[in-house]
Amino acid sequence: MGPHLGLVVRQLPRLKPFNRLQIILQHLNMSKHTDSAAEVLLEKKGCAGVITMNRPKALNALNLSMIRQIYPQLKGVGLSVHGHFRVATEKTLFAMPETAIGLFPDVGGGYFLPRLSGKIGYYLALTGFRLKGRDLQKAGIATHFVESEKLPALEEDLIALKSPSKENVADVLNSYHMKCKIDQEKQFVLDEHMDKINSLFSASCMEEIIQNLKQDGSPFALKQLETINKMSPTSLKMTLRQLREGASMNLQDVLTMEYRLSQACMSGHDFYEGVRAVLIDKDQVPKWKPATLEEVTDEFVENCFKSLGNSDLKL
Repeated sequence: MGPHLGLVVRQLPRLKPFNRLQIILQHLNMSKHTDSAAEVLLEKKGCAGVITMNRPKALNALNLSMIRQIYPQLKGVGLSVHGHFRVATEKTLFAMPETAIGLFPDVGGGYFLPRLSGKIGYYLALTGFRLKGRDLQKAGIATHFVESEKLPALEEDLIALKSPSKENVADVLNSYHMKCKIDQEKQFVLDEHMDKINSLFSASCMEEIIQNLKQDGSPFALKQLETINKMSPTSLKMTLRQLREGASMNLQDVLTMEYRLSQACMSGHDFYEGVRAVLIDKDQVPKWKPATLEEVTDEFVENCFKSLGNSDLKL
């Protein structure tokens, strides 16, 4: 595809309401796919390149063979949440639940989460709170909101653009967005809590966030405290630092940082224990090691972020 082509990235509908965490197992076992050619459909339509991810049973999670097919078409162009335009529908569900399985918000979470308004990105990353539909646009994760039944027509209108500029694409998306009436008057799900989120999650360390929640004592604060207490202490500290550092990094440096964190998780205990408890045995009672925030030393966290030398991610 030439440099003047627009790009539409789409996903075939989910067949079942899979939980995003269940897809981690697909990543761990991604070499066992037999029909890789059908996992990605590449088409040229007018001036647009259309990439269709075709693994609905696995929530369209990327695996290595899909990446190898997609990458040559995407080289310098954004995908999903890092794209210039991001369209949500009433069926869209967003969450970053990685702290519940001993991981961290990956795929550039350290870049886009701290750039959301206030401290909402920190809140989403640490608690795994789910946003749905129009709330994604109100939170700044999506740029536009469109009815799901209008997506085929929207795609046709985008494909019909001749040598489109960002302004051309924006005009089309804006027209659909303005006509969408679904949940138009509905209040943002976190609206009444944003003052608390911005103050309680502004601390520079997890222990201070916990202290803030305890001192606040409101039903909202205590509910967040209950949620956070179930998460991997190692993941919580790793994630908070990831976002604080990622806030002033470019995306390339964030991805390098996150690769280092992934290697730390793969050589540690909590990721395997989290997958066991949440996805395999499903007892929902992970035994984290260390078990408390206080036991996760600054030295340990520092080591997770250190350069891997020749083994660092090359971009």
